[in-house]
Amino acid sequence: MTSKEFWDILHSMPEPQPVFWRLYYNDAGLPICYSMEDLPGNYIDVDAETFALSPQNVQVVDGQLKYFTRRTSQKIVPSTAGTMCHPQSVAVVVTQHGTPWRKQTYGLESN
Repeated sequence: MTSKEFWDILHSMPEPQPVFWRLYYNDAGLPICYSMEDLPGNYIDVDAETFALSPQNVQVVDGQLKYFTRRTSQKIVPSTAGTMCHPQSVAVVVTQHGTPWRKQTYGLESN
């Protein structure tokens, strides 16, 4: 191959598509996925570093990415579904005639 043929081939190549990094999020602003594809749904463009880290402790508020620290506490609470326990003690698991309990997580604090 001659240098002219090389340059002719190089110049005939199509222009590369632009690269973009996106965070797709739900209606509450919480992350669904990070993607380089054009997917349906709400998204914001993020930088390469954010895309590489793909943080989940973020929320999209008014088109801006906001980080939050998770300050949570957990408690078991009576429920309509969950682990069935003896009516007088949550330490005793039963299969009938008990109260269902589930774990409830409280609190998210924004920065």
